[in-house]
Amino acid sequence: MAVRSSGGVSRVLAKLSLSLDNGNYYEAHQMYRTLYYRYSTQKKYDEVITLLYDGSTKLLEFNQKSSATDLAVLLVDSLDKVENLDKEKWVRNLAGLMRKIGPIVERETFLAKSVKWAALSGTETLKHLMHQQIAAILWDEGNLEQARHHFILSKDSGQFAKFLIELSGQGYAKEVDLFIANTVLQQLCMKDGKTSANQTFETYTKYHPKIATTQPPFSLPLLNFIYFLLKAIDTGKNLAMFKALCELYKPSIDRDPAYQKYLEKVGVLFFNAPVARQGPQGGIFGDLINQLFQGLDEGASHEDDDEGDDDRLD
Repeated sequence: MAVRSSGGVSRVLAKLSLSLDNGNYYEAHQMYRTLYYRYSTQKKYDEVITLLYDGSTKLLEFNQKSSATDLAVLLVDSLDKVENLDKEKWVRNLAGLMRKIGPIVERETFLAKSVKWAALSGTETLKHLMHQQIAAILWDEGNLEQARHHFILSKDSGQFAKFLIELSGQGYAKEVDLFIANTVLQQLCMKDGKTSANQTFETYTKYHPKIATTQPPFSLPLLNFIYFLLKAIDTGKNLAMFKALCELYKPSIDRDPAYQKYLEKVGVLFFNAPVARQGPQGGIFGDLINQLFQGLDEGASHEDDDEGDDDRLD
């Protein structure tokens, strides 16, 4: 099918519309792809992204989710070829498609490509916005593990804290402190994570119905530890204070074996502590923790989320 003029394109689009109305969805999908290749060959990338976005949206109206997702993947691949692109607008457009597509297997590639595009082609703000949008979608869908992964990379501390409050309702009452402690320690180990850690802790403790205060003394010792740790970080690189704090709250810290590894990195980052040497028994566990830190620092994609040791939900 040759498309050499605006009249030819109009005829194809009219046939496309007729195919959709008649329920010939496979044929319509193939015509979208044909136009995509034609436009791409002619380097008409503005037309490409408009065509693919409209096509994906239209196919979703007819519940053709797999075909819509295929066009959405092509859309992400085409965004960097457009000059003067309003990238924040397109983050929201992509998120809108993700929400409409829903939790199907084919969407995983679309999500991963979208995260990679935002991370490589935009600012930190754009990357965080993409994670924020995906986190909200996954939260609404009940995919709490993946939602948490994207929340911690979004830097949206307010919504993340509210998410954690809901998540903690699925655990035991005595574990209310574990949810926020685990998160704050992870955030402190991330690049530029100190502000997020402070904001998440303050919002969580303020609005959690079983805490409802942002100041010590908290009834749960681990919350007092996190509060004083954040204050110690703000006051300066006092290694003796950090060590004394960890020793004082050692029984609470020992409730989760991962905390010691997080605190080793916190000591290095904020208190000039020497880098701990890997012992003969550190081996695999140490490697897993190091992979976690690297993933958090670099904004690992949706497909790379294998941080199961960090999500202690029970």
